[in-house]
Amino acid sequence: MPELPEVETVRAGLQARIAGRVLSHVDLRRKDLRIPFPPRFRERLEGQRLEGVGRRGKYLVLHFAGGLVLIVHLGMSGRMIVRKGENPAPNSSESDPHEHVVLEFTGGVSVAYRDPRRFGLMTLAEEDELMSHPLLASMGPEPLGPSFDGAVLFRAFRGRQASVKALLMDQRVVAGLGNIYVCEALFRGGIAPDCAAGKLRAPRVKRLAEAVQGVLTDAIAAGGSSLRDYVQVSGGLGYFQQQWKVYGREGRPCGSCRAGARCRVERIVQSGRSTFWCSRRQR
Repeated sequence: MPELPEVETVRAGLQARIAGRVLSHVDLRRKDLRIPFPPRFRERLEGQRLEGVGRRGKYLVLHFAGGLVLIVHLGMSGRMIVRKGENPAPNSSESDPHEHVVLEFTGGVSVAYRDPRRFGLMTLAEEDELMSHPLLASMGPEPLGPSFDGAVLFRAFRGRQASVKALLMDQRVVAGLGNIYVCEALFRGGIAPDCAAGKLRAPRVKRLAEAVQGVLTDAIAAGGSSLRDYVQVSGGLGYFQQQWKVYGREGRPCGSCRAGARCRVERIVQSGRSTFWCSRRQR
């Protein structure tokens, strides 16, 4: 699933290419994705000018001039691809059967939503009710925003027996983090993933918060991590996977601890998800 850096990369690409344009036509090629499209979805969007593209956690939020907001989640395999020129007709030989929605903007620019597994979603909200929307209301602070730091994370961890990895993955604690970047942040912070979060002292939590911010910033600069389905809006790949120290590196050295070539990244399973870590560096 695309995590915060991938969604932020898509957000920036959309902002640069379609902000300020009018959404002239919505081509719906099915009745639903993970959830049904809301009533009058096409009619409410067509003719609206896009003011800007934002993000909340792993959600894209497209703000239109009339106060309407389009909320998009890419799910497991969703892509947003910007094209210039005409789109192939749904039933033509050139059409993609997994291209479920095409948003056509003025100036001959369109955004095609492709999602083979259909775990993504699109829905609508009003601007003044956006933060209370059921999809967004319970989300924690943005890790790259001003409301997140070591003190905030320490308060969220206080008294909790759950593992530090489980709490970082909890969108109610921190918005936008997923398996890849939690593994990498815990490695940078030198913290074992199965450590009880409530037992961590404030200085270690401060270093962890800084590690979270650092790994996200580096990943965004690299265009995210291309793993299976994720691509940028241009169709290009991200390349942060080339900088992974532990994720997906079971049995290989992390390259950053004193054990050198003797180091071996380990894999454990937590809540059904693979966790990659270096037991020599992370305590």
